[in-house]
Amino acid sequence: MGSNDEYVFVGCYTGDKGGEGDGITLARRDPSTGELTRLGLAARTPSPSFLARHPGHPVLYAVNELDQGTITAFAVAPDCSLVPLVTRSTGGSDPAHLAVTGDGRHLVVANYATGSVAVFPLGADGVPGERSDLLTLSGSGPDAERQAGPHAHQVVPDPNSADVLISDLGSDRVWRSRLDPVSGRLGSPVEAVVAEPGTGPRHLTRVADGGLLLAGELSGTVGWYAPAGGPTLERRGSVEASTSRGQVYPSEILIGRDGRFVYVANRGPDTVSAFAWDGAAATLIAEVPTGGVWPRHMALLGDHLYVANQRSHNVTVFRVDPETGIPGLQGEPVGEPSPTCLLRWHSPMIRS
Repeated sequence: MGSNDEYVFVGCYTGDKGGEGDGITLARRDPSTGELTRLGLAARTPSPSFLARHPGHPVLYAVNELDQGTITAFAVAPDCSLVPLVTRSTGGSDPAHLAVTGDGRHLVVANYATGSVAVFPLGADGVPGERSDLLTLSGSGPDAERQAGPHAHQVVPDPNSADVLISDLGSDRVWRSRLDPVSGRLGSPVEAVVAEPGTGPRHLTRVADGGLLLAGELSGTVGWYAPAGGPTLERRGSVEASTSRGQVYPSEILIGRDGRFVYVANRGPDTVSAFAWDGAAATLIAEVPTGGVWPRHMALLGDHLYVANQRSHNVTVFRVDPETGIPGLQGEPVGEPSPTCLLRWHSPMIRS
């Protein structure tokens, strides 16, 4: 493998969750053209629906989105083959997201079905130890079917502090909790965002002023929130995630490298919406079909946007115009069974 090679690991749903995948697969990425070449299965593991990497070691982490949730850590060899290291119980059901803290010392995991966040200390080699905490959220929302209780959907550690943001679809909240780096325990959660009832916060992205943009899975909106001097961010505005008149379920939200453009994947209409972001408001500039069905996740790599279309079993590639910010479909889709997450990997490892 060449020193400039780039790779993308793909997570999926396996048969236990009604998917058609077998585990984590690997594709080679051409950085100049954006083309993906599927290389095959890298590791068999049940429903690795979200993936993350250690910032300084060749270790990959996957949730196993099961009724009895687990996470599995893998060593990544120089040829990008995966060697299982350890599997740990998350203490909850259907873990849907995980992330490594900025100091590389802890792994945090969102248990969606049971509305809790698990913490695992990471050894000097990046291997997870026994779970050090399980923080259970509380609250509900007006959607009796989807919001009867808390549903932690994403965990976002602050890269420069011990704070962790927790997006809770069930309570219409984004919580902030402080992770003690010694004990590996999370402090009592406080409200970072109080969203409009029925928003269903799914994923968020930080913006330059300390605020954030939030994709509402149930409301079909993108909202933006800014610091106002206290612990809670103020809602400054929102916009429909799609122009579609049907049901819209936003999944992933990303901001471009220069902070001028925001991208939202919309399940239902199966589109990607591009917004201009001026630091105060998001304005829709384009909405393009994904070339697949049920876009669950996206990754923005260089000038290319990759979309994992779960129900059409493919990954589509877009080139993003650096001036206008508008994505254009490029090439043929890459076949992938039930893809749910895309994770860039560069060889050799980039150490932080």
